[in-house]
Order: sequence, then C-alpha cells, then structure tokens
Amino acid sequence: MPTITVTTRTGDTRQIAAEDDISLMEAIRDSGIDELLALCGGCLSCATCHVYVDPAFADQLPGMSDDENDLLDSSIARGPLSRLSCQIPLREELDGLIVTIAPED
Repeated sequence: MPTITVTTRTGDTRQIAAEDDISLMEAIRDSGIDELLALCGGCLSCATCHVYVDPAFADQLPGMSDDENDLLDSSIARGPLSRLSCQIPLREELDGLIVTIAPED
C-alpha cells in the first residue's frame, strides 16, 4: 500500500495511503481532497486531475500517451513535470510519491 504526499493549491501537505492498482486520481479523490475535480472520472477526456510530479519519481511513471499529452497542452499551467493523475497507476514501488495539485485552469 503506497503512501503519497499531496500538496494542495493552498500549500497544505497531506499524506494519504492508497490501495495498489488504483489511479493516483482515485486515491486523491477518495482521500477527500476536493481540489482535484476529476470531472471525467478518469476517462482521459479532461485535464481536471492535473498534478506536478516530484522529479525524483518522474522516471518511475509509465510513459505519457499522446492523448494525455494533448490534454495537458490545453492547460496554461502545464510544466515539465505535469501529468494527469488518472493516468498514474499506483503500485508499491511508488511508495513515497510526492505530487502537487496544479492550479485550476
């Protein structure tokens, strides 16, 4: 069961425990952090689950699909470590993952 550190838009930091084999988006949403809207529910059709991944974990994540890349291109807050949290499956190897919720577009 990985533990993830999430920094909210207001700068608050919370540690959440997540089940393996769910998405990072689901873990954040289920923990009660309301800033992550995830309007499409993880169907890869919006960018409301946009997060910044800590550089130490960037190489441990699956590659970005063209669809994810296109959706992130629509965000004015896109940065070099931007990812859609619905596209990050959690597993024990990601224990300690650190993310920051991106500003709302």
